[in-house]
Amino acid sequence: MKRIPFVLLSFLLLLAAAACAQEKTTSAQPDYDQTKKMVVDILKTDQGKKAIMDVLADEKMKQALVMDEALVRKTIEEVIVSDKGQAFWEKSFKDPQFAAAYAKSMQKQQADLMKSLMKDPQFQAGVIDIMKNPDVAKLMTDVMKSKDYRAYLQQVVSETAESPLFQAKMIDVISKAVEKAQATKK
Repeated sequence: MKRIPFVLLSFLLLLAAAACAQEKTTSAQPDYDQTKKMVVDILKTDQGKKAIMDVLADEKMKQALVMDEALVRKTIEEVIVSDKGQAFWEKSFKDPQFAAAYAKSMQKQQADLMKSLMKDPQFQAGVIDIMKNPDVAKLMTDVMKSKDYRAYLQQVVSETAESPLFQAKMIDVISKAVEKAQATKK
């Protein structure tokens, strides 16, 4: 991993030295800004891009880029498990934007996990056991009897009844029922 910046830095210094040597023969020594501009211009050319691609395509360079699994595992453990890592994550999750972005990125995996859990017999049995618990049943009953829940339920029913999609579906169901009733009379 440390060889990559070294190789790129060496390459850039070589380019800068070549540019300086060429410039020395034609005029006075260029200043830093001129050298920097020259190196950037060289890197932006097709030849500069090709040179970088050649360096990155080299087998030795590829081997240097491949990360060691043990190193990755150790780094992750240090970042996540350490006290500093835990403090970082706690601080990060207090930021609503970060928490929302994280939740959004995990949404598909969470949905897949829930779908697989719902098909798992052990998970289903666990949920049923929780629902059978008298304390949980009493809590759910208390919540459903509360004024807030009833007001919310009334609001949801009103919004649903006002929905154009729901109204169209109800009209369709009623018209089919009327047609069926008329067909049975005849």
